[in-house]
Amino acid sequence: MRNFYFTLLLACAALAPLYSASAAANNNISYQQVNLTSFPALTPTSLASLDTDKPLYVKMWASWCKPCMEQMPHFQALYQQYGDKVNFVAVNIDINESSEEIAAVISRFKLSMPVWLDVEGKLAVALGLVGTPYSVLINSNGAQVYSSHESDAVLDGFLQRLAKGQQLPAANTSVITAAAQQQLLQPYLTGEHTLFFTATWCDWYLADSRPEMSKACSDAQKGLNQLAAKLPGPPLKVIVNHLWTDDKAVAEFKDKYQLNLPISIDEHGVLFRQFNVRSLPVLLQIKDGKVLTTVTDFK
Repeated sequence: MRNFYFTLLLACAALAPLYSASAAANNNISYQQVNLTSFPALTPTSLASLDTDKPLYVKMWASWCKPCMEQMPHFQALYQQYGDKVNFVAVNIDINESSEEIAAVISRFKLSMPVWLDVEGKLAVALGLVGTPYSVLINSNGAQVYSSHESDAVLDGFLQRLAKGQQLPAANTSVITAAAQQQLLQPYLTGEHTLFFTATWCDWYLADSRPEMSKACSDAQKGLNQLAAKLPGPPLKVIVNHLWTDDKAVAEFKDKYQLNLPISIDEHGVLFRQFNVRSLPVLLQIKDGKVLTTVTDFK
């Protein structure tokens, strides 16, 4: 199971659905306008506030993501080299995070570029995040020209060319339209639903970096069948985070906990964004698209 993350991470770089500025015409809001939060001031901001004459490097990360930590020294070195010619922003995905952990990462790696939080998960959807670390390079016309989970010579080459003023062509991307997002949401906008949000990896991947969260995931998932049998109302449905997850991971997860419940991958993170799920595990009771009850303590 632990090897799955690394295998999938490599596959994501080639196969992940991506989003670019060309999506603006098909989405309710472009990535530039997505509401973000500065850290540590916690004031509202957005990518639209940056110098539009410069290209942009967005790195999406989490403090509990081991490869993210491995890439941070390189990220800081690139900022020191190109920060006068390229806008750099370190965007924390704000899932299972705390201000203390984010501050510790900034201090540990002496990060000097802006650090912002994707507190609603909207930028993750807009840029096609499927796993951290995730680097996105955007030219000064606002078009996404390169994205990768790696921090290597290829990334360096693209960044160097952007810093030299080369526009670079927009990458071929698959865009999820507003209509497609609405289609994914539609079943949950009417009627009553009981949804348990988790991740196939939150029990084992967070064991070292977030032991309490890891245990909470494990304990809750061990009791899901019993919980589902006791809950009134609509049948319990399990929604797993789409990051680093495929059908094989879901099958392993279901077998590990002997779950007899329906399990769905949250495609593109649409449900996590819609219902603002920022920590795991959590159970939501929803009626006509509105959250009525939130449960985070499964003891």
